[in-house]
Amino acid sequence: MLDRLLGLFSHDIGIDLGTANTMVLVRGKGIVIREPSVVAIHKKTKDILAIGTEAKQMIGKTPANILTIRPLREGVISDFEITEQMLKFFIGKVHSTPSRIPRIPRPRVVIGIPSGVTEVERRAVSDAARGAGAREVHLLEEPMAAAIGAGLPIEEPQGFMVVDIGGGTTEIAVISLGGIVVGKSIRTAGDAMDCNIMDYARKSFSFLLGERTAERIKIDIGSAFASTKTDSLETMMRGRDLASGLPREIPVSAVEIREALNPAVSHIVRTVKDAVEETPPELLADIMKSGIVLAGGASQLRGLDRLIMQETGIPTAVADDPMTCVVRGAGKVLEELELLKRVEVGM
Repeated sequence: MLDRLLGLFSHDIGIDLGTANTMVLVRGKGIVIREPSVVAIHKKTKDILAIGTEAKQMIGKTPANILTIRPLREGVISDFEITEQMLKFFIGKVHSTPSRIPRIPRPRVVIGIPSGVTEVERRAVSDAARGAGAREVHLLEEPMAAAIGAGLPIEEPQGFMVVDIGGGTTEIAVISLGGIVVGKSIRTAGDAMDCNIMDYARKSFSFLLGERTAERIKIDIGSAFASTKTDSLETMMRGRDLASGLPREIPVSAVEIREALNPAVSHIVRTVKDAVEETPPELLADIMKSGIVLAGGASQLRGLDRLIMQETGIPTAVADDPMTCVVRGAGKVLEELELLKRVEVGM
């Protein structure tokens, strides 16, 4: 009874704690925060100087006494204290009240996590959220959250395949009757694509690119499948010439960037095919009808859906607003606590 009363007054929160971005949804209000998962700290005092968008703008531009840190790497916490501070900041933004108003009970929090994390890594996420002020913490595997957020009827006796491509990990799941029948998690996703572009620039042009520049090029002209419309795109690549040490800019085409992205894209497609091969025949028949659903920010790479469809022979489509599928799924289970009990990850 007490927990039910607390739930009526607290701002229950769904969080997509991503390698690249953190999104926060408040029950009854929708998504209220979309910020990069970046923290700027003072090297000596360890004081937090900036979090989120403000911190990301500092990447590559800081003096020696300021560090910009991404506290999550490949979908898991790499710096526990900084992650806790970042969560505390985001939860505080949506849960603080003026001093004259009685204190709101601490929130119930649902967090999307990669399906391949260990029990120790799950515990780290849970402890960080509790340290940031959560009353209860429930963990939900990202492909399950993405499927719920995409509106798939996951509790039906029917097979669905979801491929959630984020910043640090790609999560692939075949779901039926509210559970994951086949699941795969690889640490190749949007960040790996950025690294592919940086490696290509260095090997092909003796050119040093920054992370943010590589990400911009991927967004502007990146593709996974040849098409007349895409292949005509070009952009300027700005960085440092490794031979002279001087700044330089050169034009680069979408065809060159598609070649650069091939290692990461091929790994993702190969893993999707492996998951298809492991899927029971009855569920595979269902998936041939329902198709593969792509979610996550990196799923928006031009032509990736067409490439997966060509390689697997299964209709493939990108979900509506794919970046928010996981956090919207976390929000839906906050509204349906019986569903949450059935799909949450046990500690």
